[in-house]
Amino acid sequence: MQGRRVRLERLDPMAHAADLHRANAASDEIWDYLPYGPFDDVEGYTDWASDMASRDDPFFYVMRDVKTGLCGGVASYLRITPQAGTIEVGHINLAPEMQRTPAATEAMALMMGWAFDAGYRRYEWKCNTLNLPSRRAAERLGLSYEGVFRQAGVVKGRNRDTAWFAAIDGEWRALKAAFDRWLDPANFDAGGRQKVSLSSLTAPLLVTRDPVLVG
Repeated sequence: MQGRRVRLERLDPMAHAADLHRANAASDEIWDYLPYGPFDDVEGYTDWASDMASRDDPFFYVMRDVKTGLCGGVASYLRITPQAGTIEVGHINLAPEMQRTPAATEAMALMMGWAFDAGYRRYEWKCNTLNLPSRRAAERLGLSYEGVFRQAGVVKGRNRDTAWFAAIDGEWRALKAAFDRWLDPANFDAGGRQKVSLSSLTAPLLVTRDPVLVG
């Protein structure tokens, strides 16, 4: 999937692992809510990437910054259920250099757009309730809060309550318009600062809001 700022490439350990490990080495905190990582060396990361690349679910993409040519993050489709028209985005892991960038937002917009264009009816985002940045990101991207599954799992020896967010196909047209407006180069000044926030464009489209964030 090709965007103006980012290209999403199917995960290929030989092509991507070394660059991703380089980018990820800047912070171990990016692994806090994932069931794997951090990886001490590139060999360990390559082994993990090889395992993930062999699977169809989750189906991993790598985010490559078009301007720099560097890989800065991964995300996957998972729980892919065509018969029900549902698909989830997850395993999102952004190195510091990719965090809070238009490229990262464009990657999420591309993945959501592909899913709805392919005929999926429901696009899901789930995260640990303690992961407030992920909860904020879901709402910023226009995914409505749907509740919490208590004690849904155990990750790295800790309980995980899972917050659910989703968008449905009937909402995509308005969400796409919000993404297009925000990603338009005219929305950024000479210093790269946004003029209109994405949250201000997507908030009116949310069916329900996360009470933790509202409060």
